[in-house]
Amino acid sequence: MRVTVKEVGPRDGLQNEPTFIQTEDKIAWINQLSQTGLTYIEVTSFVHPKWIPQLADAYEVASRIERVEGVTYAALVPNKKGLEGALAANIDEVAVFMSASETHNRKNINKSMEETYVVLKEVIDEAKRENKTVRGYVSTVFGCPYEGAVSIERVISVSERLFELGIDELSLGDTIGVANPVQVQQTLERLLKRFPAEKIALHFHNTRGMALANVFASLQMGITIFDSSLGGLGGCPYAPGASGNLATDDLVYMLTQMGIECGVQLEPLTEAARWIEEKIGRPLTSHHLNVVRGNV
Repeated sequence: MRVTVKEVGPRDGLQNEPTFIQTEDKIAWINQLSQTGLTYIEVTSFVHPKWIPQLADAYEVASRIERVEGVTYAALVPNKKGLEGALAANIDEVAVFMSASETHNRKNINKSMEETYVVLKEVIDEAKRENKTVRGYVSTVFGCPYEGAVSIERVISVSERLFELGIDELSLGDTIGVANPVQVQQTLERLLKRFPAEKIALHFHNTRGMALANVFASLQMGITIFDSSLGGLGGCPYAPGASGNLATDDLVYMLTQMGIECGVQLEPLTEAARWIEEKIGRPLTSHHLNVVRGNV
Protein backbone atom coordinates (compact mmCIF):
# COMPACT_ATOMS: atom_id res chain seq x y z
CA MET A 1 0.00 0.00 0.00
CA ARG A 2 1.12 3.54 -0.75
CA VAL A 3 -0.57 6.56 0.81
CA THR A 4 -0.77 10.06 -0.66
CA VAL A 5 -0.45 12.80 1.93
CA LYS A 6 -2.04 16.07 0.82
CA GLU A 7 -0.66 19.04 2.72
CA VAL A 8 -3.28 21.72 3.38
CA GLY A 9 -1.43 23.79 6.00
CA PRO A 10 -0.70 26.86 3.85
CA ARG A 11 -4.43 27.21 3.25
CA ASP A 12 -6.48 25.39 5.88
CA GLY A 13 -3.84 25.97 8.52
CA LEU A 14 -3.00 29.63 8.04
CA GLN A 15 -6.56 30.78 7.28
CA ASN A 16 -7.48 30.34 10.94
CA GLU A 17 -4.49 32.13 12.43
CA PRO A 18 -5.38 35.31 14.37
CA THR A 19 -2.49 37.24 12.82
CA PHE A 20 -1.44 37.69 9.19
CA ILE A 21 1.63 35.68 8.23
CA GLN A 22 3.83 37.74 5.94
CA THR A 23 3.67 36.90 2.24
CA GLU A 24 7.42 36.25 2.03
CA ASP A 25 7.14 33.82 4.93
CA LYS A 26 4.27 31.94 3.30
CA ILE A 27 6.25 31.61 0.09
CA ALA A 28 9.38 30.46 1.94
CA TRP A 29 7.37 27.88 3.90
CA ILE A 30 5.70 26.44 0.82
CA ASN A 31 9.12 26.23 -0.83
CA GLN A 32 10.35 24.23 2.16
CA LEU A 33 7.34 21.92 1.96
CA SER A 34 8.12 21.31 -1.71
CA GLN A 35 11.44 19.77 -0.66
CA THR A 36 10.00 17.19 1.77
CA GLY A 37 8.72 14.62 -0.72
CA LEU A 38 5.13 15.86 -0.57
CA THR A 39 3.43 15.56 -3.95
CA TYR A 40 0.46 17.82 -3.19
CA ILE A 41 0.32 21.21 -1.46
CA GLU A 42 -2.77 23.36 -1.13
CA VAL A 43 -1.09 26.75 -1.16
CA THR A 44 -3.89 29.28 -0.63
CA SER A 45 -7.52 30.25 -1.12
CA PHE A 46 -8.92 32.69 -3.67
CA VAL A 47 -11.78 33.64 -1.37
CA HIS A 48 -12.57 37.34 -1.02
CA PRO A 49 -10.16 38.92 1.53
CA LYS A 50 -13.14 40.20 3.50
CA TRP A 51 -13.94 36.60 4.47
CA ILE A 52 -10.41 35.23 4.88
CA PRO A 53 -8.08 38.23 5.37
CA GLN A 54 -5.19 35.94 6.33
CA LEU A 55 -5.04 34.77 2.69
CA ALA A 56 -5.52 38.14 1.01
CA ASP A 57 -2.18 37.62 -0.78
CA ALA A 58 -3.37 34.51 -2.63
CA TYR A 59 -2.27 35.58 -6.12
CA GLU A 60 1.15 36.77 -4.99
CA VAL A 61 1.82 33.58 -3.04
CA ALA A 62 0.60 31.23 -5.77
CA SER A 63 2.46 33.01 -8.55
CA ARG A 64 5.79 33.39 -6.73
CA ILE A 65 6.40 29.98 -5.14
CA GLU A 66 9.23 27.88 -6.56
CA ARG A 67 7.48 24.97 -8.19
CA VAL A 68 9.00 21.53 -8.03
CA GLU A 69 8.30 18.98 -10.74
CA GLY A 70 5.98 16.24 -9.53
CA VAL A 71 4.26 18.46 -6.96
CA THR A 72 0.66 19.53 -7.52
CA TYR A 73 -0.05 23.06 -6.28
CA ALA A 74 -3.72 23.53 -5.50
CA ALA A 75 -5.96 26.34 -4.26
CA LEU A 76 -9.45 26.67 -2.84
CA VAL A 77 -11.80 28.50 -5.19
CA PRO A 78 -15.32 29.66 -4.16
CA ASN A 79 -16.67 31.13 -7.40
CA LYS A 80 -15.84 32.31 -10.93
CA LYS A 81 -14.14 35.47 -9.65
CA GLY A 82 -11.87 33.38 -7.46
CA LEU A 83 -11.21 31.04 -10.37
CA GLU A 84 -9.97 33.96 -12.49
CA GLY A 85 -7.28 34.64 -9.90
CA ALA A 86 -6.38 30.98 -9.57
CA LEU A 87 -6.03 30.56 -13.33
CA ALA A 88 -3.98 33.74 -13.61
CA ALA A 89 -1.62 32.30 -10.97
CA ASN A 90 -1.52 29.01 -12.94
CA ILE A 91 -2.75 26.82 -10.11
CA ASP A 92 -2.53 23.12 -10.99
CA GLU A 93 -5.72 21.99 -9.28
CA VAL A 94 -8.88 23.83 -8.29
CA ALA A 95 -10.65 22.85 -5.07
CA VAL A 96 -14.35 23.65 -4.64
CA PHE A 97 -16.22 23.26 -1.38
CA MET A 98 -19.58 22.95 0.30
CA SER A 99 -21.15 21.35 3.35
CA ALA A 100 -23.27 18.27 3.90
CA SER A 101 -25.46 20.29 6.29
CA GLU A 102 -27.62 23.22 5.25
CA THR A 103 -26.87 25.46 8.23
CA HIS A 104 -23.08 25.13 8.01
CA ASN A 105 -23.26 25.69 4.26
CA ARG A 106 -25.13 28.97 4.79
CA LYS A 107 -22.70 30.07 7.52
CA ASN A 108 -19.65 29.10 5.47
CA ILE A 109 -20.71 30.13 1.96
CA ASN A 110 -23.73 32.38 2.60
CA LYS A 111 -25.79 30.27 0.21
CA SER A 112 -28.17 27.35 0.37
CA MET A 113 -26.88 24.01 -0.78
CA GLU A 114 -28.95 24.18 -3.97
CA GLU A 115 -27.63 27.66 -4.73
CA THR A 116 -24.09 26.42 -4.13
CA TYR A 117 -24.36 23.70 -6.78
CA VAL A 118 -25.07 26.36 -9.42
CA VAL A 119 -21.95 28.32 -8.48
CA LEU A 120 -19.77 25.21 -8.31
CA LYS A 121 -20.94 24.05 -11.74
CA GLU A 122 -19.66 27.30 -13.25
CA VAL A 123 -16.30 26.91 -11.55
CA ILE A 124 -15.91 23.23 -12.43
CA ASP A 125 -16.93 23.71 -16.07
CA GLU A 126 -14.51 26.60 -16.57
CA ALA A 127 -11.66 24.83 -14.75
CA LYS A 128 -12.14 21.79 -16.97
CA ARG A 129 -12.05 23.97 -20.07
CA GLU A 130 -8.66 25.18 -18.85
CA ASN A 131 -7.53 21.54 -18.39
CA LYS A 132 -7.35 21.78 -14.61
CA THR A 133 -8.24 18.92 -12.30
CA VAL A 134 -10.93 19.67 -9.73
CA ARG A 135 -11.22 18.50 -6.17
CA GLY A 136 -14.43 18.69 -4.16
CA TYR A 137 -14.49 19.22 -0.41
CA VAL A 138 -17.54 18.24 1.61
CA SER A 139 -17.57 19.61 5.17
CA THR A 140 -19.50 18.35 8.22
CA VAL A 141 -19.67 14.78 6.88
CA PHE A 142 -19.52 13.22 10.35
CA GLY A 143 -21.31 15.92 12.29
CA CYS A 144 -22.32 19.59 12.16
CA PRO A 145 -21.76 22.21 14.89
CA TYR A 146 -25.26 23.57 14.25
CA GLU A 147 -27.37 20.55 13.28
CA GLY A 148 -25.61 17.71 15.07
CA ALA A 149 -25.65 14.34 13.29
CA VAL A 150 -25.62 14.38 9.48
CA SER A 151 -27.29 11.48 7.71
CA ILE A 152 -25.25 9.25 5.43
CA GLU A 153 -28.01 9.69 2.84
CA ARG A 154 -27.31 13.42 2.77
CA VAL A 155 -23.57 12.78 2.40
CA ILE A 156 -24.18 10.35 -0.46
CA SER A 157 -26.52 12.82 -2.17
CA VAL A 158 -24.00 15.66 -2.00
CA SER A 159 -21.17 13.38 -3.15
CA GLU A 160 -23.17 12.15 -6.14
CA ARG A 161 -24.02 15.69 -7.19
CA LEU A 162 -20.39 16.77 -7.03
CA PHE A 163 -19.19 13.81 -9.09
CA GLU A 164 -21.97 14.50 -11.59
CA LEU A 165 -20.73 18.09 -11.84
CA GLY A 166 -17.31 16.74 -12.82
CA ILE A 167 -14.99 16.67 -9.81
CA ASP A 168 -12.04 14.28 -10.05
CA GLU A 169 -11.67 13.60 -6.33
CA LEU A 170 -13.84 13.95 -3.24
CA SER A 171 -12.44 14.93 0.16
CA LEU A 172 -14.73 14.09 3.09
CA GLY A 173 -14.27 16.43 6.03
CA ASP A 174 -14.69 15.77 9.74
CA THR A 175 -14.93 19.52 10.24
CA ILE A 176 -15.36 19.58 14.03
CA GLY A 177 -13.52 16.37 14.85
CA VAL A 178 -16.45 14.30 16.09
CA ALA A 179 -15.88 11.14 14.05
CA ASN A 180 -14.87 7.81 15.58
CA PRO A 181 -13.36 4.78 13.82
CA VAL A 182 -16.60 2.75 13.77
CA GLN A 183 -18.54 5.68 12.30
CA VAL A 184 -15.81 6.23 9.72
CA GLN A 185 -15.93 2.59 8.61
CA GLN A 186 -19.74 2.55 8.51
CA THR A 187 -19.77 5.72 6.41
CA LEU A 188 -17.14 4.41 4.02
CA GLU A 189 -18.90 1.08 3.72
CA ARG A 190 -21.89 2.90 2.25
CA LEU A 191 -19.92 5.36 0.13
CA LEU A 192 -17.56 2.80 -1.38
CA LYS A 193 -20.51 0.91 -2.83
CA ARG A 194 -21.07 3.96 -5.05
CA PHE A 195 -17.65 5.55 -5.55
CA PRO A 196 -14.17 4.05 -6.11
CA ALA A 197 -11.77 4.27 -3.16
CA GLU A 198 -9.09 5.91 -5.31
CA LYS A 199 -11.37 8.94 -5.77
CA ILE A 200 -12.03 9.41 -2.06
CA ALA A 201 -9.87 11.30 0.44
CA LEU A 202 -10.41 11.86 4.15
CA HIS A 203 -9.86 15.16 5.95
CA PHE A 204 -9.82 14.67 9.71
CA HIS A 205 -9.61 17.23 12.49
CA ASN A 206 -8.07 16.26 15.78
CA THR A 207 -10.46 18.04 18.14
CA ARG A 208 -10.85 14.98 20.37
CA GLY A 209 -7.56 13.29 19.57
CA MET A 210 -9.21 10.77 17.21
CA ALA A 211 -7.66 11.74 13.88
CA LEU A 212 -4.97 9.04 13.64
CA ALA A 213 -7.40 6.36 14.84
CA ASN A 214 -9.77 7.46 12.10
CA VAL A 215 -6.96 7.32 9.53
CA PHE A 216 -6.25 3.73 10.58
CA ALA A 217 -9.95 2.84 10.22
CA SER A 218 -9.92 4.40 6.74
CA LEU A 219 -6.80 2.49 5.73
CA GLN A 220 -8.60 -0.73 6.68
CA MET A 221 -11.32 0.24 4.18
CA GLY A 222 -8.83 0.83 1.36
CA ILE A 223 -8.58 4.63 1.50
CA THR A 224 -5.11 5.86 0.56
CA ILE A 225 -5.48 9.67 0.34
CA PHE A 226 -5.42 11.84 3.44
CA ASP A 227 -5.37 15.60 3.98
CA SER A 228 -3.26 16.95 6.81
CA SER A 229 -1.70 20.16 8.05
CA LEU A 230 1.87 20.39 9.26
CA GLY A 231 2.12 20.69 13.01
CA GLY A 232 -1.66 20.42 13.36
CA LEU A 233 -2.26 23.98 12.16
CA GLY A 234 -5.76 25.07 11.39
CA GLY A 235 -9.46 24.76 11.94
CA CYS A 236 -12.58 26.18 10.34
CA PRO A 237 -13.43 29.86 10.91
CA TYR A 238 -17.14 29.03 10.53
CA ALA A 239 -17.22 25.91 12.71
CA PRO A 240 -17.16 26.59 16.46
CA GLY A 241 -15.04 24.03 18.23
CA ALA A 242 -13.03 23.04 15.17
CA SER A 243 -9.48 22.78 16.46
CA GLY A 244 -6.43 21.88 14.42
CA ASN A 245 -6.22 19.48 11.56
CA LEU A 246 -4.60 16.08 11.64
CA ALA A 247 -0.87 16.88 11.86
CA THR A 248 1.13 15.92 8.78
CA ASP A 249 4.17 15.04 10.86
CA ASP A 250 2.14 12.73 13.13
CA LEU A 251 0.56 11.09 10.07
CA VAL A 252 3.90 10.57 8.32
CA TYR A 253 5.45 9.16 11.49
CA MET A 254 2.60 6.65 11.91
CA LEU A 255 2.64 5.56 8.28
CA THR A 256 6.42 5.14 8.31
CA GLN A 257 6.35 3.10 11.51
CA MET A 258 3.64 0.89 10.00
CA GLY A 259 5.76 0.26 6.91
CA ILE A 260 3.37 2.13 4.64
CA GLU A 261 5.04 4.17 1.91
CA CYS A 262 4.11 7.83 1.55
CA GLY A 263 7.30 9.29 0.09
CA VAL A 264 7.50 12.10 2.65
CA GLN A 265 10.71 12.59 4.63
CA LEU A 266 10.14 13.30 8.30
CA GLU A 267 13.37 15.24 8.96
CA PRO A 268 12.84 18.12 6.47
CA LEU A 269 9.15 18.07 7.37
CA THR A 270 10.09 18.62 11.01
CA GLU A 271 12.39 21.49 10.06
CA ALA A 272 9.58 23.12 8.10
CA ALA A 273 7.26 22.70 11.07
CA ARG A 274 9.72 24.32 13.47
CA TRP A 275 10.26 27.16 11.00
CA ILE A 276 6.56 28.08 10.64
CA GLU A 277 6.06 27.59 14.37
CA GLU A 278 8.57 30.38 14.96
CA LYS A 279 6.81 32.67 12.47
CA ILE A 280 3.44 32.05 14.09
CA GLY A 281 4.87 32.71 17.51
CA ARG A 282 3.35 29.84 19.46
CA PRO A 283 3.94 26.09 19.81
CA LEU A 284 2.15 23.88 17.29
CA THR A 285 0.12 21.00 18.63
CA SER A 286 1.45 17.89 16.91
CA HIS A 287 2.64 15.03 19.09
CA HIS A 288 5.76 14.67 16.95
CA LEU A 289 6.83 18.26 17.61
CA ASN A 290 6.19 17.76 21.30
CA VAL A 291 8.64 14.85 21.26
CA VAL A 292 11.17 16.84 19.25
CA ARG A 293 11.01 19.62 21.83
CA GLY A 294 11.87 17.06 24.51
CA ASN A 295 8.54 17.33 26.32
CA VAL A 296 7.99 13.58 26.32
